[in-house]
Amino acid sequence: MAGRASIASMFSVIAATSVSGSAQAGDLTDSTTGNAKTPGWIITIGGGSEYGPSYEGSSHNTFTFVPSFDLRRTDEKADLSAPDDNIDYSLFTLGGIEFGPVVGFRSGRAQSDSRALRDIHPIDWSVDAGAYAQYWPIEDQFRLRLEARQSLRKNDGFVADFAADWFTPVGDNLMISAGPRAAFADSTYMSNSFGISATESAASGLDAFDPKAGFKSVGFAVGVTYQISDTTSLQVYNKFERLVGDAANSPIVSNIGSNTQNTIGIVLTRSFTLNF
Repeated sequence: MAGRASIASMFSVIAATSVSGSAQAGDLTDSTTGNAKTPGWIITIGGGSEYGPSYEGSSHNTFTFVPSFDLRRTDEKADLSAPDDNIDYSLFTLGGIEFGPVVGFRSGRAQSDSRALRDIHPIDWSVDAGAYAQYWPIEDQFRLRLEARQSLRKNDGFVADFAADWFTPVGDNLMISAGPRAAFADSTYMSNSFGISATESAASGLDAFDPKAGFKSVGFAVGVTYQISDTTSLQVYNKFERLVGDAANSPIVSNIGSNTQNTIGIVLTRSFTLNF
């Protein structure tokens, strides 16, 4: 289970690779009876900062705080993850494909983010939930992943994120991940994020716009994680996105924003073992 959430955009949903310290084999056996103990938990927490768009489609960048969280059993293998994985937990594997629930956070948009937005509806940050599936054509090297998430707020819509990542260790303490991205959104999401009503058009001077469902962005993400010690790691990452289709054609993007979105981040994490 791994994940990260950005509190300032309230959260441009991102998760770091968490390389956790593992329990020794003897820790799982009772020294008195010789029986197996109930596995404990390894919790990885951390924080850092991102520098990226103040809202989706913005041409202005801001700094945000980024917390990181990971949870797994002491008898479970630590997963490799990409910088933009959301919070997930593996439930089962079928035919080599791993399935489980996933939770993400969506960034908001305030009218104060830009003078041009003062007559356009704001967007509150929100939480979404759904399922993920991932498959390793090459174990611990090449991964394919799909996340499908529906917002818990009825007007925020559905998104699906597609990713392919290659993981490369460099020496004993460094891991590099990189791969392409694509994101799909339904009409509810697109209308909320990029739409402009007739009333808003009359007030703002921007053309009315009614976007349809479709792919909203393509991009590329790179992460570099350095294992400082058995329990502490540092990750830096960059995610580049280009808005496409109706997302790019929205006056919110084409007139007052930018279809080029780039986010740089750094996060420090530390792991703790809880046995109970």
